[in-house]
Amino acid sequence: MIHEKDRIDSPTVRIAKTKATRRTMSQERFCPIISFMEEKNPLATTALPGVEPSEAPDRAADSVGIGPGTELPTLERTVILVVDDAADNVAVLSLDLQQIGYRVVTATNGEEAVSVAAAILPNLILMDIGMPRLDGLGATRRIRELDPLREVPIIALTAFDTEGFKRAAYDAGVSGYLTKPIDFARMHQLIGRLLAGSF
Repeated sequence: MIHEKDRIDSPTVRIAKTKATRRTMSQERFCPIISFMEEKNPLATTALPGVEPSEAPDRAADSVGIGPGTELPTLERTVILVVDDAADNVAVLSLDLQQIGYRVVTATNGEEAVSVAAAILPNLILMDIGMPRLDGLGATRRIRELDPLREVPIIALTAFDTEGFKRAAYDAGVSGYLTKPIDFARMHQLIGRLLAGSF
């Protein structure tokens, strides 16, 4: 009688597992987007051990945006917090910003956004509006209640394009408004303008 454990540990099963593992490793090794994500680390999360508000970057010494003659090391000191509950959106936005030279930290809901923002004092926040637990407007209101973050630029990201929704977003405290799908050229211009005005 063959027991279930014997089937699981049989040579055929072990060979199949080995092949699957090698195939997965091969895909990861040769997939450009995975390699690029690992290099750029687009999914930096709220797990920031040892980060205290006092250790946050000095915004006065950071870059004010992208322009002729801008040095990459300066841009890399500019921290942008990307907040979105969709992992694909977080990855795309993070990779785009990191390719330009910004440092990126991410959060997946409004509550995380408030906690991370308070810990690292980002130079700018990209805030998705429709999220679980605490939506982007609620998170924006709570961030605006924190003295060090009252003036940090917050850009709302949403699929809603009605005047009423825009007014509600600006009333909550956002500094800019972008509709999805994101126009990246417009986003870059808005980020540069808001960063220039925040220093």
